[in-house]
Amino acid sequence: MAAVTLTLEALNRVRAAEFERALGEVFERSPWVAGRVAPARPFATVEDLHAAMVAAVRRASRDERLALLRAHPDLAGRAARAGALSPASVAEQSSAGLDRLDDAEFARFGRLNAAYREKFGFPFIIAVRRHDKHAILAAFETRLLNTSEQEIATALAQVFEIARLRLDWLVSAR
Repeated sequence: MAAVTLTLEALNRVRAAEFERALGEVFERSPWVAGRVAPARPFATVEDLHAAMVAAVRRASRDERLALLRAHPDLAGRAARAGALSPASVAEQSSAGLDRLDDAEFARFGRLNAAYREKFGFPFIIAVRRHDKHAILAAFETRLLNTSEQEIATALAQVFEIARLRLDWLVSAR
C-alpha cells in the first residue's frame, strides 16, 4: 500500500476499477473485497466503508473467506526473510519487531507457524500493530487450542481489525 493518503471524497468519485486498485490491499491480497463494495458508494465515513467491507466478507462463501485467510503471510516466515511481503505486511510485522528476531525466536515462530497451518489450513493471523512479539507468541499458543470453527471466527475478527487499521492509515475522512 502506498504511503499516500487518499480522501474518502475522492474514493467515492473514482471509477470502480480505480477504487478497487486503491483499496485492494486493505484485505491482504484480496482486492475482490474492495470490488464488491464499490457499487455501494458513496460512503459517508471511513467507518461506513469498513463496515461495508466487513459485510462483504461475511456474505462471501466459506471458500472465499478461507481463501482470504490463506492470502495472509506467515508471521516472521520465509516470505518475510525473502522480502516477499506486501508493503503493508512489512510495516505491520516490523512494528512488532518481527523483522528483528534472533535465530531461536525465528525457529520458534517457524514451529508455531507450521503447527498452526497443519491444524487449521491457513496462517496464524493477528493484528500485529496491537501486539509485541511476546504477546503474539502467547496468542499463538492459546489459539492452537481452538477448534477449527473458533479459529476461523477469531482469524476473521483479526483480519477485520487489520483492515480497519489499514483504512485508517490509508484513507483520510476529508
